[in-house]
Amino acid sequence: MQIHQIKPTQTKKSKKRVGRGGSHGTYSGRGIKGQKARAGRKLPPLIRSLIKRYPKLRGCGFKSQALNSKLQIVNLDVLEKNFEAGQKVNPRVLLEKRLIRRIKGIVPRVKILGGGELTKALTVENCSVSKKAKEAVEKANGQII
Repeated sequence: MQIHQIKPTQTKKSKKRVGRGGSHGTYSGRGIKGQKARAGRKLPPLIRSLIKRYPKLRGCGFKSQALNSKLQIVNLDVLEKNFEAGQKVNPRVLLEKRLIRRIKGIVPRVKILGGGELTKALTVENCSVSKKAKEAVEKANGQII
């Protein structure tokens, strides 16, 4: 069997012709006046206006800056003030202490930076840590997990 030999099982329904008089009345379902009521009307396709609204993106692998903004920054001096020695520091605990906040209802990623000094031994979990902050935590006998 060739592709030109295939025939549909259902019969094709003929298109309803409106605006030609007869039983449909004067306006024939087209409304009164306007571009859509005329014969041979041409409107731009809706999809074109939707496409034009989108910003130009750089290729298929484009990742928006919104992903990077889901990172919250906490300095060492904030940890010094709000935590006791031996406590765990992770995004959930930081949320409970209101040192960070949710972004669009999601617990954000946290990066700890080396601003300030740390004298207490803390255990840091599930957080990105800068080089300077890592040295300060280890110097204060803390751990980074």
